[in-house]
Parts: sequence; structure tokens; C-alpha cells
Amino acid sequence: MNMKKIMITIAAMLGVCVLAAGCGKSEGAKFKQTVSDVTVTLTTDKTEYRKGDEVHYTLTVKNDRSGWTTMAKQFPYTNDGLVAASDDSMPDELPEIKPGKSYKIEGTLKGGTPEDDPDAGGSGNSGNEYVSINPYVKVTYGGKEAMVRCILNFKMVQKVQQFGDKAKKEQTVSVHDPSIFKDKDGKYYLVGTHITSAESDDLHDWIQTDNKFRQGLSEKTIEQIRSWNKDERVGAWYDYLWAPDIIYNEKMGKYCIYLSANGDDWKSNIVLLTGDSVYGPYDYAGTVVYGGFNEETWKQTDVPKVLGTDKLPERYTRYGVDNKQWGTMFPNCIDPCVFYDKDGKLWMSYGSWSGGIFMLQLDGDTGLRDTSVKYPTETHSDAYFGTLIAGGQYVSGEGSYIQHIGDYYYLFISYGNLEAKGGYNIRVFRSTRPDGDYVDELGNTPYYDKYAFNYNLNIGERLMGGYKWRSMAKGQVAQGHNSAFVDDDGRAFIIYHTRTTDGSEGHYVRVHQLFVNKDGWLVAAPYETDGEKLPENGLSASDIAGKYDIIVHELEIDYKNLAVNNTQSVELKSDGTVTGDLKGTWKAEKGTPYIDLTLNGDDYTGVALKENIEGTSAETTVFTLLGEKNQISVWGSKDYEEAK
Repeated sequence: MNMKKIMITIAAMLGVCVLAAGCGKSEGAKFKQTVSDVTVTLTTDKTEYRKGDEVHYTLTVKNDRSGWTTMAKQFPYTNDGLVAASDDSMPDELPEIKPGKSYKIEGTLKGGTPEDDPDAGGSGNSGNEYVSINPYVKVTYGGKEAMVRCILNFKMVQKVQQFGDKAKKEQTVSVHDPSIFKDKDGKYYLVGTHITSAESDDLHDWIQTDNKFRQGLSEKTIEQIRSWNKDERVGAWYDYLWAPDIIYNEKMGKYCIYLSANGDDWKSNIVLLTGDSVYGPYDYAGTVVYGGFNEETWKQTDVPKVLGTDKLPERYTRYGVDNKQWGTMFPNCIDPCVFYDKDGKLWMSYGSWSGGIFMLQLDGDTGLRDTSVKYPTETHSDAYFGTLIAGGQYVSGEGSYIQHIGDYYYLFISYGNLEAKGGYNIRVFRSTRPDGDYVDELGNTPYYDKYAFNYNLNIGERLMGGYKWRSMAKGQVAQGHNSAFVDDDGRAFIIYHTRTTDGSEGHYVRVHQLFVNKDGWLVAAPYETDGEKLPENGLSASDIAGKYDIIVHELEIDYKNLAVNNTQSVELKSDGTVTGDLKGTWKAEKGTPYIDLTLNGDDYTGVALKENIEGTSAETTVFTLLGEKNQISVWGSKDYEEAK
């Protein structure tokens, strides 16, 4: 018999076998669903059963999510018309399932009435992810419809990458609201809330120096600071002293610290302290601006001198502290940022929530307010408080910082509450003038003339949200109250404090390099700085192409449950396409560090460079991007095994 006849004969026999009763098993009911690369399959051996028959089912869970493990769990069944055939015939426990592995459960049921459905329970936070799949199949049992079903809520845990001898420990510090200053000796200094401080030679290994800073303020200086709004509620003398900013004033030949003294009911002020070194000793030079005054106290301030009047203007009582309306129009006088513009003029932005962020021009000879500069009283300006540049109407926004980088002044503001579960995040606007108007990439201004809940709004470029790389044991959340600076070699940096998903309010300092994309918007390096430099002529296409972990800093994030943006997997192929969890195209601009990606229909532009994976000496290719229409930041880190 020739091969063709053999094949026809086999096909005929298979056809008869399918039709004939008792030839193999008939196909049972089947459910199959994949969520986040976890596939659950539930099958039965048949679809129709006579009364008294046993129902045999198989539940299979397959984990195809690279770098993620499903944690062991016990799960409930919620069957209809079916119960366990014996005490142990309905297995209800799944083990840990590693990437690329699967686990199979086989069970046996019979007719009967199950107990009430148990509570499915379970919810996710803290940087883990949860996959919910509720498989079910319907069968006929004794002429009636019956159902096999269960509830599976998988906790997914991302495997932390290990780097062996490439791992290294870096010394971080706890400085809240860190303000950076580089001294003439080349050393970097941080000063922060509660008179905390630190120093470093390289921006990533820090030494805590709180005592040095605190010892620079004498008892006399402390009492002079507190003369306007001494707060009896605090414990230590420095507990109500917030967010200092430090500069060196060449004209004065002094180190100048601008310090917030925060009291009740907006009774706050920003003082200037001057010294001959970073750690002092410091003398009280005066108050730059006062807040929270009323009819009884305003003459204790410089308001009469600045306004040239012996009668308090009516607006300061109509929107005053006594009727709890101060924050509608006027600032809480804290969180100073003092800087020189490109023409050498000295400015101070300040304010927090309440009436917004204001700007005053300072006298370069004294470091105090320049009283010769007058401000109109109108919607975005006040004769005493200066120019409103952001916020208002009690909308969140604090810790302003202004830094000139490239062609623009960039205004950084922190939105949200500073707690780990408070949604704290950094926003960026830019202007060609130090005092605005500032706008974001979409043309939005940072003003709020009526109240809005702005934590997750798409107003202001958000440099990053909560996130977790596979190399991190804990996720990063509540990043905020930053400073920024441009180093002597032209590299720009952002310095901020962060909290983590460990459930505490512990915080520490982080420093990331900043870059300007081809459209003039800031993007932040994916990892903490470790001496990396942007390649002036760009990377080769072969350096960039490859498999990447990618973090999309989505705006809508469940910050109240410590949620983070976890990594997704993509491949930048040599033909210019992007495949994997996100689809699209990519292109590197030859002779420059610029790179463009289109991901799921959205266009992003940024830069590519080499950077050490945080906490290691393992170098890989990274990119950082900003969405041109959605204003969302995206980070990519090339798979280290491929990058080696």
C-alpha cells in the first residue's frame, strides 16, 4: 500500500473513532483565561453526567510572567449543585509558582448542595500585584445545570534581581526637604527640616552631620528666630524650623541660610541667617517675609514699612486669620527657595498650600527683601507678598524650587501629602523668566483660582510616581520636596526625599541626574546618580536595541495603598519596532543622545545613556522619556544579562 493510501486509511480510522461511542474520552467543559501572563484552565472530563456519577475536574495554573512569582495560597470553591466526592477530593491549596512553571490540581465531585459561598477576600498594595481570575464551567448533572467554580486572587511578587560581586552598599541619609549646596571646596552639602544636614564628595555616598549644623545656631540666634511665632507645643527647639535653603552671597561674603519658622494659624515667617562657613556659626540677619498677621500683630512686622501705611489694608482682615480665610488668598510663609537668575538678580520663591507659591525679589547687598521693588495688588499679585507663581485656594503644592537649566527656568512643586500613603509627587513647569508665567508641556499653568484635588491631575509634568525596579526589594513612594542644581561640568541633578512601601514613614535622600529632551522638557535618570554622563554623540543602535524592563509612570495610582508602577517587558528590535507588553516603534537620532518611542499609540521623546543599576556596579543601557501628548514619564533599563 502506498503512502497516500496509508494516510487516507489512518484519517478514516480517526474519523470513525471520534464518532464511535467508547472510542477515547468525549470533550468536557472548559474555561481558560490569561491575566497578566498568568493562565488558569479549568476542565471537566465530560459535559453531561447521570445522577450518581463522579465529576472529574482539572485546574491548571501557569505562570508565564517573567520575573514574577505567584505566592502560595488557599482558595475557595463556590460550586452549584456539586460537592466533594470525599473529604480530600477537592484540593484547595496552590504552591508558589515560579516564572515559566505550572501547577495542576485534579479533583472529584458528586451531586449535592454546597455550603454558602465563602468570602473571596484579598486586596493588594505595597508594590505587589494581584491577579484575580474566577474560573467556572457549566455541566449537566442528573438533568440539571451544575457549576464547578472557584475564586483565585493571586498575590504576585517580583523577584529581586541579584548581582553577586557587582552589588555595592551606598551610604544614604535622612534629610527631610533636602536643599543642596556645593561649596568652593567641591564638597556637596544638604540642609533640611529640623536642622538636619549631610555632606558628600560624590552625590551618592552621604554622611549625616545634623549636630554640626545645629551647633552653628546659638541660643541667641534661636530666640531671635522664634520671636515672631514661638511655638510652645514642640519638643526640641528645632522641631518647628522647616526647609532651610542655603546660598553663598558673593557681595556679602557670607553663607546665607533662609529658614522657615512655622507656627499656628499661618503665623509663620522666613528668616535669614548669615555665617562664615556652611556649618556656621550663624547670626540672625532679619526676617524676609511674615505671614499670619492681624490687626493686633501686623505692626510687629515689616508690613507698615513695605506698604507705606499705618492702617492695615482691609483685604488682610477680610481674608484673615481671625475668620480662618487666610489661605484663600495669602501664603503660609515657609519653604523658601533662593536663587540668582542669569542676570545676577536674587529671588526667593516661598509658600505652601494655602494661598499658593509667591515670589519676591531680594536685595543682593543685604540678602533681605528689596523694598524698592513694588508689586500690584491683583489676582496673581499682592503688594506685600509679591508675585503669585503657582497654586492658591488651598490647593496642594509646596516645596517650590526654581533652577535655570539650558534655556529655561524650571519650577518644581510637590503636590499631595508628604506621608507614604499621601500621594506626594514632584511636578515641573518652565518659563523664560524667573517670576513666570510658568507652564507645563500641555500649556497648563500652575495657578488655581478655585479649589481642585490635584494629586493625580495631568497638570504639571510629573517626573516620577511610585515605582519599583526588579533590582529593588522595596518600592519607592511619596517622592518630593526637592532641590536641584547644575554642577560645574554642566550636569543637572534633582535631590529629594523618598519613602518606601515597607509600611513605615522612614525617609531618605535620593539624587538623580536630570536631562533636557529635544523639546526642552526635563526627564530624570531611571537610577540614582553614580557618575554617569550623557553621551554627546549618542549610543549606537546596537547598544540601544534589546530587551528592557520598562516603567510607565501612570498618573492614576492607588497611593493610599502604597501602590507602585512595576516593570513591564518590551524589546526594542533592530528593525525599529517595539514588541512585548507594549507595542510600537523606536528611533535614535544619529549623532545625539535623543531617542523617540511610540508605545501603544503615544509618542515619547527623551535620551538614552549608560548607567549603573542602582546599588550595583553593573552598567546597562537606560532611557528616560516624556510623553508628548499625555505628559507621562517612561523609564527603560536594558536586561543586564543582555547588556553585559
